[in-house]
Amino acid sequence: MDDLLLRRVRPGLGGELADVRVNDGRVTAITEPGSAGFAARVVDGHGGTLLPGLVDAHVHVVQWATFRRRIPLEAARSAGQAVELLLAHLLATPAPQTELVVGAGFRDGLWPDRPHKELLQRALPGRAVALFSADLHTLWLSPAALKLIGRDHPTGVLLENDCMSATAQLPTAAVDVQDQWVAEAVSAAAARGVTEIVDYEYADTVADWTRRLAHGTPKTRVSCVIARYLLDQTIERGHRTGDVLPDSGGLLTVGPFKLFVDGSLNTRTAYCHDPYPGGDSPGLLELPPSELVPLMRRAFDHGLVPAVHAIGDHANTIALDAFEEVGCPGRIEHAQLLAPSDIPRFAALGVIAAVQPAHQPDDRDVADRHWHGRTGRAFPYRSLLESGARLEFGSDAPVAPLDPWDGIASAVSRTDDDRPPWHPEQAIPLEDALAAASGGRRGVAVGDVADLMVTAADPSVLSPSDLRTLPVTATILGGHVTHQI
Repeated sequence: MDDLLLRRVRPGLGGELADVRVNDGRVTAITEPGSAGFAARVVDGHGGTLLPGLVDAHVHVVQWATFRRRIPLEAARSAGQAVELLLAHLLATPAPQTELVVGAGFRDGLWPDRPHKELLQRALPGRAVALFSADLHTLWLSPAALKLIGRDHPTGVLLENDCMSATAQLPTAAVDVQDQWVAEAVSAAAARGVTEIVDYEYADTVADWTRRLAHGTPKTRVSCVIARYLLDQTIERGHRTGDVLPDSGGLLTVGPFKLFVDGSLNTRTAYCHDPYPGGDSPGLLELPPSELVPLMRRAFDHGLVPAVHAIGDHANTIALDAFEEVGCPGRIEHAQLLAPSDIPRFAALGVIAAVQPAHQPDDRDVADRHWHGRTGRAFPYRSLLESGARLEFGSDAPVAPLDPWDGIASAVSRTDDDRPPWHPEQAIPLEDALAAASGGRRGVAVGDVADLMVTAADPSVLSPSDLRTLPVTATILGGHVTHQI
Protein backbone atom coordinates (compact mmCIF):
# COMPACT_ATOMS: atom_id res chain seq x y z
CA MET A 1 0.00 0.00 0.00
CA ASP A 2 1.76 3.17 -1.20
CA ASP A 3 -0.66 5.89 -0.04
CA LEU A 4 -1.22 6.41 3.69
CA LEU A 5 -2.69 9.29 5.64
CA LEU A 6 -2.11 9.66 9.37
CA ARG A 7 -4.86 11.92 10.66
CA ARG A 8 -4.81 13.89 13.91
CA VAL A 9 -1.27 13.15 15.06
CA ARG A 10 1.25 15.39 16.82
CA PRO A 11 4.68 15.13 15.15
CA GLY A 12 7.45 15.22 17.75
CA LEU A 13 7.45 15.81 21.49
CA GLY A 14 5.07 18.63 22.29
CA GLY A 15 3.99 18.77 18.65
CA GLU A 16 0.93 20.50 17.24
CA LEU A 17 -1.97 18.55 15.77
CA ALA A 18 -1.45 17.72 12.09
CA ASP A 19 -2.18 15.31 9.27
CA VAL A 20 0.80 13.43 7.81
CA ARG A 21 0.81 11.92 4.33
CA VAL A 22 3.03 9.01 3.32
CA ASN A 23 3.70 7.96 -0.28
CA ASP A 24 6.05 5.26 -1.58
CA GLY A 25 7.47 4.64 1.87
CA ARG A 26 8.34 8.25 2.74
CA VAL A 27 6.75 11.17 4.53
CA THR A 28 5.60 13.54 1.80
CA ALA A 29 3.55 16.17 3.63
CA ILE A 30 2.77 17.49 7.10
CA THR A 31 -0.32 19.71 6.98
CA GLU A 32 -2.98 21.23 9.16
CA PRO A 33 -5.68 18.77 10.28
CA GLY A 34 -8.28 18.13 7.61
CA SER A 35 -6.32 19.64 4.71
CA ALA A 36 -4.49 16.56 3.43
CA GLY A 37 -7.39 15.06 1.45
CA PHE A 38 -7.96 11.35 0.98
CA ALA A 39 -5.67 8.31 0.83
CA ALA A 40 -5.88 4.61 0.08
CA ARG A 41 -5.56 3.96 3.82
CA VAL A 42 -6.29 6.32 6.68
CA VAL A 43 -5.08 5.84 10.25
CA ASP A 44 -6.64 8.06 12.91
CA GLY A 45 -4.01 8.92 15.51
CA HIS A 46 -6.61 10.32 17.95
CA GLY A 47 -4.23 13.14 18.91
CA GLY A 48 -1.34 10.80 19.71
CA THR A 49 2.33 11.68 19.27
CA LEU A 50 4.06 10.74 16.01
CA LEU A 51 7.68 9.70 16.46
CA PRO A 52 10.35 7.81 14.53
CA GLY A 53 10.07 4.04 14.80
CA LEU A 54 12.21 2.37 17.44
CA VAL A 55 15.33 0.35 16.69
CA ASP A 56 16.45 -2.44 19.03
CA ALA A 57 20.15 -2.49 18.22
CA HIS A 58 20.98 -5.78 19.99
CA VAL A 59 18.67 -8.80 19.96
CA HIS A 60 19.24 -12.57 20.00
CA VAL A 61 16.08 -13.29 18.08
CA VAL A 62 15.74 -17.08 18.30
CA GLN A 63 16.79 -17.09 21.94
CA TRP A 64 14.27 -14.34 22.70
CA ALA A 65 11.50 -16.15 20.85
CA THR A 66 12.35 -19.36 22.70
CA PHE A 67 12.82 -17.59 26.05
CA ARG A 68 9.19 -16.48 25.91
CA ARG A 69 8.30 -20.17 26.32
CA ARG A 70 10.84 -21.17 28.99
CA ILE A 71 10.22 -21.57 32.72
CA PRO A 72 10.91 -18.13 34.25
CA LEU A 73 13.53 -18.03 37.00
CA GLU A 74 14.05 -14.27 37.38
CA ALA A 75 12.64 -14.29 40.91
CA ALA A 76 15.16 -16.82 42.25
CA ARG A 77 17.34 -15.44 45.05
CA SER A 78 19.33 -18.65 45.49
CA ALA A 79 20.10 -21.87 43.68
CA GLY A 80 17.68 -23.65 46.00
CA GLN A 81 14.90 -21.21 45.20
CA ALA A 82 15.56 -21.62 41.46
CA VAL A 83 14.90 -25.33 41.87
CA GLU A 84 11.73 -24.59 43.87
CA LEU A 85 10.45 -22.33 41.09
CA LEU A 86 11.22 -25.04 38.56
CA LEU A 87 9.31 -27.67 40.53
CA ALA A 88 6.34 -25.37 41.13
CA HIS A 89 6.04 -24.67 37.41
CA LEU A 90 6.27 -28.36 36.49
CA LEU A 91 3.64 -29.20 39.10
CA ALA A 92 1.27 -26.63 37.57
CA THR A 93 2.21 -27.44 33.97
CA PRO A 94 3.46 -31.04 33.73
CA ALA A 95 5.79 -31.91 30.86
CA PRO A 96 6.55 -35.35 29.40
CA GLN A 97 9.31 -37.16 31.31
CA THR A 98 11.34 -37.46 28.11
CA GLU A 99 11.15 -33.75 27.29
CA LEU A 100 14.07 -31.44 28.08
CA VAL A 101 13.09 -29.11 30.93
CA VAL A 102 14.29 -25.60 30.12
CA GLY A 103 14.32 -22.60 32.45
CA ALA A 104 15.85 -19.18 32.01
CA GLY A 105 16.51 -15.83 33.61
CA PHE A 106 18.39 -16.63 36.82
CA ARG A 107 21.03 -14.21 38.15
CA ASP A 108 23.46 -15.92 40.50
CA GLY A 109 25.89 -13.05 41.09
CA LEU A 110 24.46 -12.43 44.58
CA TRP A 111 23.29 -15.94 45.49
CA PRO A 112 24.37 -17.25 48.92
CA ASP A 113 24.70 -20.78 47.48
CA ARG A 114 26.08 -22.26 44.27
CA PRO A 115 24.22 -23.94 41.42
CA HIS A 116 25.26 -27.56 40.94
CA LYS A 117 24.11 -30.48 38.81
CA GLU A 118 23.33 -32.56 41.92
CA LEU A 119 20.71 -30.03 43.05
CA LEU A 120 18.84 -30.71 39.82
CA GLN A 121 19.38 -34.46 40.10
CA ARG A 122 17.90 -34.58 43.61
CA ALA A 123 14.90 -32.50 42.60
CA LEU A 124 14.23 -34.23 39.27
CA PRO A 125 16.02 -37.60 39.27
CA GLY A 126 17.05 -38.67 35.80
CA ARG A 127 15.42 -35.66 34.09
CA ALA A 128 17.32 -33.63 31.52
CA VAL A 129 17.25 -30.04 32.79
CA ALA A 130 18.90 -26.99 31.21
CA LEU A 131 18.75 -23.62 32.98
CA PHE A 132 20.05 -20.46 31.31
CA SER A 133 21.26 -17.42 33.20
CA ALA A 134 19.72 -14.06 32.35
CA ASP A 135 22.90 -12.87 30.63
CA LEU A 136 23.21 -16.11 28.56
CA HIS A 137 26.80 -16.60 29.75
CA THR A 138 26.00 -19.46 32.15
CA LEU A 139 24.25 -22.77 31.47
CA TRP A 140 23.32 -25.01 34.42
CA LEU A 141 22.77 -28.63 33.39
CA SER A 142 21.58 -31.74 35.17
CA PRO A 143 23.56 -35.00 34.83
CA ALA A 144 20.97 -36.29 32.33
CA ALA A 145 21.27 -33.12 30.24
CA LEU A 146 25.07 -33.44 30.23
CA LYS A 147 24.71 -37.03 29.08
CA LEU A 148 22.26 -35.91 26.39
CA ILE A 149 24.98 -33.80 24.75
CA GLY A 150 27.78 -36.27 25.40
CA ARG A 151 29.57 -34.28 28.08
CA ASP A 152 30.75 -34.62 31.62
CA HIS A 153 31.39 -31.73 33.97
CA PRO A 154 32.19 -31.60 37.70
CA THR A 155 29.44 -29.10 38.58
CA GLY A 156 27.22 -28.94 35.51
CA VAL A 157 27.63 -25.15 35.48
CA LEU A 158 29.15 -24.13 32.15
CA LEU A 159 30.47 -20.64 31.49
CA GLU A 160 31.25 -18.56 28.41
CA ASN A 161 32.54 -20.67 25.46
CA ASP A 162 31.55 -23.93 27.16
CA CYS A 163 28.08 -22.49 27.75
CA MET A 164 27.67 -21.40 24.14
CA SER A 165 28.95 -24.60 22.58
CA ALA A 166 26.75 -26.71 24.87
CA THR A 167 23.75 -24.53 24.04
CA ALA A 168 24.28 -25.30 20.37
CA GLN A 169 24.20 -29.05 21.15
CA LEU A 170 20.94 -29.05 23.11
CA PRO A 171 17.78 -30.28 21.39
CA THR A 172 15.69 -27.51 19.87
CA ALA A 173 12.29 -27.18 18.30
CA ALA A 174 11.98 -27.87 14.58
CA VAL A 175 13.04 -25.03 12.32
CA ASP A 176 9.52 -24.29 11.14
CA VAL A 177 8.33 -24.12 14.75
CA GLN A 178 11.18 -21.78 15.69
CA ASP A 179 10.39 -19.59 12.69
CA GLN A 180 6.79 -19.30 13.84
CA TRP A 181 7.96 -18.32 17.33
CA VAL A 182 10.26 -15.71 15.80
CA ALA A 183 7.42 -14.26 13.72
CA GLU A 184 5.27 -13.96 16.86
CA ALA A 185 8.10 -12.30 18.81
CA VAL A 186 8.77 -9.80 16.03
CA SER A 187 5.05 -8.98 15.82
CA ALA A 188 5.07 -8.30 19.56
CA ALA A 189 8.05 -5.97 19.05
CA ALA A 190 6.17 -4.09 16.32
CA ALA A 191 3.33 -3.59 18.78
CA ARG A 192 5.79 -1.63 20.96
CA GLY A 193 6.78 0.66 18.09
CA VAL A 194 9.81 -1.29 16.87
CA THR A 195 10.59 -0.94 13.16
CA GLU A 196 14.08 -2.47 13.10
CA ILE A 197 16.06 -5.06 15.02
CA VAL A 198 19.72 -6.01 14.84
CA ASP A 199 19.93 -9.79 15.18
CA TYR A 200 23.00 -10.96 17.11
CA GLU A 201 21.96 -14.62 17.15
CA TYR A 202 25.06 -16.84 17.01
CA ALA A 203 24.00 -18.44 13.74
CA ASP A 204 23.91 -17.82 10.01
CA THR A 205 21.43 -14.99 10.37
CA VAL A 206 21.59 -14.12 6.66
CA ALA A 207 20.49 -17.63 5.68
CA ASP A 208 17.92 -17.85 8.49
CA TRP A 209 16.21 -14.57 7.66
CA THR A 210 16.29 -15.28 3.92
CA ARG A 211 14.45 -18.54 4.66
CA ARG A 212 11.91 -16.80 6.89
CA LEU A 213 11.26 -14.17 4.25
CA ALA A 214 10.05 -16.89 1.89
CA HIS A 215 7.26 -17.69 4.35
CA GLY A 216 6.14 -14.17 5.20
CA THR A 217 7.26 -10.56 5.46
CA PRO A 218 8.71 -9.67 8.86
CA LYS A 219 7.09 -6.78 10.69
CA THR A 220 10.44 -5.06 11.26
CA ARG A 221 13.58 -4.48 9.28
CA VAL A 222 16.38 -6.86 10.25
CA SER A 223 20.12 -6.26 10.27
CA CYS A 224 21.79 -9.69 10.15
CA VAL A 225 24.92 -9.76 12.31
CA ILE A 226 27.85 -11.90 11.15
CA ALA A 227 29.22 -14.37 13.72
CA ARG A 228 32.97 -14.88 13.98
CA TYR A 229 32.87 -18.44 12.65
CA LEU A 230 31.19 -17.22 9.46
CA LEU A 231 33.79 -14.62 8.50
CA ASP A 232 35.35 -16.64 5.66
CA GLN A 233 31.97 -17.68 4.29
CA THR A 234 30.68 -14.11 4.44
CA ILE A 235 33.71 -12.84 2.54
CA GLU A 236 33.18 -15.55 -0.08
CA ARG A 237 29.54 -14.46 -0.41
CA GLY A 238 30.73 -10.92 -1.02
CA HIS A 239 28.53 -9.53 1.74
CA ARG A 240 29.43 -6.17 3.26
CA THR A 241 27.90 -4.37 6.23
CA GLY A 242 24.92 -2.33 5.05
CA ASP A 243 24.27 -4.36 1.91
CA VAL A 244 20.58 -4.92 1.22
CA LEU A 245 19.94 -8.63 0.77
CA PRO A 246 18.40 -9.62 -2.58
CA ASP A 247 14.64 -9.99 -2.90
CA SER A 248 14.05 -8.65 0.62
CA GLY A 249 12.28 -5.45 -0.37
CA GLY A 250 14.88 -3.54 1.62
CA LEU A 251 13.88 -5.26 4.87
CA LEU A 252 17.03 -7.38 5.31
CA THR A 253 20.55 -5.98 5.42
CA VAL A 254 23.98 -7.33 6.30
CA GLY A 255 24.95 -6.26 9.80
CA PRO A 256 28.28 -5.83 11.58
CA PHE A 257 30.85 -8.54 12.38
CA LYS A 258 30.63 -9.67 16.03
CA LEU A 259 33.62 -10.45 18.25
CA PHE A 260 33.91 -11.08 22.01
CA VAL A 261 36.67 -9.60 24.16
CA ASP A 262 35.31 -10.71 27.53
CA GLY A 263 32.40 -12.27 29.40
CA SER A 264 29.79 -10.68 31.69
CA LEU A 265 29.40 -9.03 35.07
CA ASN A 266 27.03 -11.59 36.59
CA THR A 267 29.43 -14.46 35.84
CA ARG A 268 32.37 -12.33 37.03
CA THR A 269 34.02 -12.88 33.64
CA ALA A 270 33.86 -9.24 32.47
CA TYR A 271 37.55 -8.37 32.03
CA CYS A 272 38.57 -5.56 34.38
CA HIS A 273 41.70 -3.63 35.32
CA ASP A 274 41.11 -4.60 38.97
CA PRO A 275 40.39 -8.07 40.36
CA TYR A 276 36.98 -9.08 41.65
CA PRO A 277 36.56 -8.98 45.46
CA GLY A 278 37.73 -12.03 47.33
CA GLY A 279 40.24 -13.21 44.75
CA ASP A 280 42.87 -12.22 42.24
CA SER A 281 40.91 -12.79 39.04
CA PRO A 282 40.15 -9.70 36.92
CA GLY A 283 37.77 -11.70 34.72
CA LEU A 284 38.18 -13.55 31.45
CA LEU A 285 39.99 -12.25 28.37
CA GLU A 286 38.26 -14.06 25.52
CA LEU A 287 40.20 -12.51 22.65
CA PRO A 288 43.65 -10.97 23.26
CA PRO A 289 44.81 -8.05 21.09
CA SER A 290 47.10 -10.35 19.09
CA GLU A 291 43.98 -12.13 17.79
CA LEU A 292 41.46 -9.31 17.95
CA VAL A 293 43.31 -6.84 15.74
CA PRO A 294 43.93 -9.21 12.77
CA LEU A 295 40.30 -10.35 12.83
CA MET A 296 39.01 -6.78 12.87
CA ARG A 297 41.41 -5.74 10.11
CA ARG A 298 40.51 -8.66 7.86
CA ALA A 299 36.80 -8.04 8.36
CA PHE A 300 37.05 -4.32 7.68
CA ASP A 301 39.25 -4.85 4.63
CA HIS A 302 36.31 -6.81 3.21
CA GLY A 303 33.68 -4.23 4.11
CA LEU A 304 32.49 -5.69 7.42
CA VAL A 305 32.25 -3.21 10.30
CA PRO A 306 33.33 -4.71 13.66
CA ALA A 307 30.96 -4.93 16.62
CA VAL A 308 33.04 -5.81 19.68
CA HIS A 309 31.53 -7.17 22.90
CA ALA A 310 33.30 -5.49 25.83
CA ILE A 311 31.85 -5.14 29.33
CA GLY A 312 34.74 -4.72 31.79
CA ASP A 313 36.89 -1.59 31.74
CA HIS A 314 40.03 -3.46 30.62
CA ALA A 315 38.08 -5.16 27.83
CA ASN A 316 36.87 -1.75 26.65
CA THR A 317 40.41 -0.37 26.68
CA ILE A 318 41.54 -3.32 24.57
CA ALA A 319 38.64 -2.87 22.16
CA LEU A 320 39.26 0.87 21.74
CA ASP A 321 42.99 0.25 21.27
CA ALA A 322 42.13 -2.23 18.52
CA PHE A 323 39.83 0.23 16.74
CA GLU A 324 42.59 2.81 16.91
CA GLU A 325 45.20 0.40 15.54
CA VAL A 326 43.01 -0.84 12.70
CA GLY A 327 41.77 2.68 11.95
CA CYS A 328 38.17 1.68 11.34
CA PRO A 329 34.80 2.76 12.73
CA GLY A 330 32.55 0.30 14.49
CA ARG A 331 30.65 -0.48 17.65
CA ILE A 332 31.39 -1.57 21.18
CA GLU A 333 28.53 -3.65 22.50
CA HIS A 334 27.64 -3.06 26.16
CA ALA A 335 30.47 -0.71 27.34
CA GLN A 336 29.28 -1.22 30.92
CA LEU A 337 32.40 -0.21 32.89
CA LEU A 338 34.78 2.35 31.43
CA ALA A 339 38.07 3.87 32.53
CA PRO A 340 37.64 7.67 32.67
CA SER A 341 40.34 8.15 30.03
CA ASP A 342 38.48 5.86 27.62
CA ILE A 343 35.19 7.75 27.63
CA PRO A 344 36.25 10.49 25.15
CA ARG A 345 37.87 7.91 22.85
CA PHE A 346 34.50 6.68 21.54
CA ALA A 347 33.79 9.98 19.80
CA ALA A 348 37.41 10.52 18.80
CA LEU A 349 37.60 7.12 17.10
CA GLY A 350 34.09 7.14 15.63
CA VAL A 351 33.06 4.13 17.70
CA ILE A 352 29.38 3.79 18.60
CA ALA A 353 28.56 2.97 22.21
CA ALA A 354 25.87 0.32 21.73
CA VAL A 355 24.41 0.04 25.22
CA GLN A 356 21.48 -1.63 26.96
CA PRO A 357 20.02 0.74 29.57
CA ALA A 358 17.65 -1.85 31.03
CA HIS A 359 20.71 -3.76 32.29
CA GLN A 360 21.66 -0.90 34.63
CA PRO A 361 18.80 -1.28 37.13
CA ASP A 362 18.94 -5.06 36.72
CA ASP A 363 22.66 -5.14 37.58
CA ARG A 364 22.97 -2.33 40.13
CA ASP A 365 23.23 -4.67 43.14
CA VAL A 366 25.75 -7.06 41.61
CA ALA A 367 27.75 -4.06 40.37
CA ASP A 368 27.78 -2.57 43.87
CA ARG A 369 29.30 -5.79 45.14
CA HIS A 370 31.69 -6.81 42.38
CA TRP A 371 32.61 -3.33 41.06
CA HIS A 372 32.64 -1.67 44.47
CA GLY A 373 34.24 1.77 44.33
CA ARG A 374 34.01 1.90 40.53
CA THR A 375 30.29 2.22 39.91
CA GLY A 376 30.51 5.96 39.26
CA ARG A 377 31.84 5.01 35.83
CA ALA A 378 29.51 2.08 35.24
CA PHE A 379 26.79 2.46 32.59
CA PRO A 380 28.09 6.04 32.10
CA TYR A 381 25.55 7.24 29.55
CA ARG A 382 25.63 10.96 30.30
CA SER A 383 29.43 11.02 30.33
CA LEU A 384 29.51 9.30 26.94
CA LEU A 385 26.86 11.63 25.55
CA GLU A 386 28.61 14.76 26.82
CA SER A 387 31.90 13.56 25.31
CA GLY A 388 30.26 13.52 21.88
CA ALA A 389 29.81 9.77 21.59
CA ARG A 390 26.90 8.31 19.66
CA LEU A 391 24.67 6.10 21.80
CA GLU A 392 22.50 3.36 20.33
CA PHE A 393 20.14 1.42 22.56
CA GLY A 394 19.35 -2.28 22.48
CA SER A 395 17.76 -4.77 24.84
CA ASP A 396 20.10 -7.76 24.42
CA ALA A 397 16.87 -9.79 24.52
CA PRO A 398 16.39 -12.23 26.16
CA VAL A 399 18.71 -10.67 28.76
CA ALA A 400 16.06 -7.94 28.98
CA PRO A 401 12.66 -7.89 27.27
CA LEU A 402 12.51 -6.75 23.66
CA ASP A 403 10.77 -3.51 24.59
CA PRO A 404 12.73 -0.28 23.96
CA TRP A 405 10.45 1.67 26.30
CA ASP A 406 11.95 -0.23 29.23
CA GLY A 407 15.43 0.90 28.19
CA ILE A 408 14.32 4.47 27.51
CA ALA A 409 12.76 4.75 30.97
CA SER A 410 15.86 3.24 32.60
CA ALA A 411 18.19 5.65 30.80
CA VAL A 412 16.10 8.61 31.93
CA SER A 413 15.47 7.53 35.52
CA ARG A 414 18.37 5.17 36.46
CA THR A 415 15.93 2.96 38.36
CA ASP A 416 13.04 0.61 37.63
CA ASP A 417 11.53 0.20 41.08
CA ASP A 418 10.80 2.31 44.14
CA ARG A 419 14.47 2.70 45.06
CA PRO A 420 16.23 6.02 44.47
CA PRO A 421 18.05 6.41 41.14
CA TRP A 422 21.42 4.68 40.97
CA HIS A 423 24.09 7.22 40.04
CA PRO A 424 21.54 9.75 38.81
CA GLU A 425 24.37 11.92 37.48
CA GLN A 426 24.52 9.46 34.55
CA ALA A 427 20.83 9.87 33.62
CA ILE A 428 20.18 11.40 30.21
CA PRO A 429 17.36 13.61 28.85
CA LEU A 430 14.35 11.94 27.25
CA GLU A 431 15.07 13.52 23.87
CA ASP A 432 18.51 11.90 23.80
CA ALA A 433 17.16 8.55 25.00
CA LEU A 434 14.53 8.52 22.26
CA ALA A 435 17.16 9.35 19.65
CA ALA A 436 19.41 6.54 20.90
CA ALA A 437 16.44 4.18 20.68
CA SER A 438 15.51 5.37 17.17
CA GLY A 439 18.75 4.93 15.28
CA GLY A 440 19.67 8.56 15.84
CA ARG A 441 16.46 10.10 14.48
CA ARG A 442 15.17 13.06 16.48
CA GLY A 443 11.84 13.83 14.85
CA VAL A 444 9.62 13.38 11.83
CA ALA A 445 10.11 15.55 8.74
CA VAL A 446 9.08 15.56 5.09
CA GLY A 447 11.38 13.23 3.16
CA ASP A 448 11.96 10.83 6.05
CA VAL A 449 11.61 7.10 5.57
CA ALA A 450 8.16 6.24 6.92
CA ASP A 451 9.32 4.01 9.76
CA LEU A 452 7.10 5.60 12.37
CA MET A 453 5.01 5.05 15.49
CA VAL A 454 2.09 6.81 17.12
CA THR A 455 1.96 6.79 20.91
CA ALA A 456 -1.24 7.26 22.90
CA ALA A 457 0.29 10.12 24.90
CA ASP A 458 3.20 12.52 24.62
CA PRO A 459 6.19 10.77 26.27
CA SER A 460 7.57 14.09 27.49
CA VAL A 461 4.73 14.50 30.02
CA LEU A 462 4.94 10.98 31.45
CA SER A 463 6.72 9.58 34.47
CA PRO A 464 9.36 6.87 33.87
CA SER A 465 6.96 4.19 35.12
CA ASP A 466 4.30 5.39 32.69
CA LEU A 467 6.85 5.39 29.86
CA ARG A 468 7.32 1.66 30.39
CA THR A 469 3.64 0.97 29.78
CA LEU A 470 2.94 3.69 27.20
CA PRO A 471 0.53 2.25 24.60
CA VAL A 472 1.65 2.39 20.98
CA THR A 473 -1.48 2.91 18.89
CA ALA A 474 0.13 2.41 15.47
CA THR A 475 3.44 1.32 13.97
CA ILE A 476 4.33 1.99 10.35
CA LEU A 477 7.16 0.28 8.47
CA GLY A 478 8.08 1.85 5.15
CA GLY A 479 4.56 3.21 4.84
CA HIS A 480 2.86 -0.09 5.71
CA VAL A 481 0.93 -0.44 8.96
CA THR A 482 2.37 -3.32 11.01
CA HIS A 483 0.39 -2.65 14.21
CA GLN A 484 -2.74 -0.69 15.04
CA ILE A 485 -5.12 -0.53 17.98
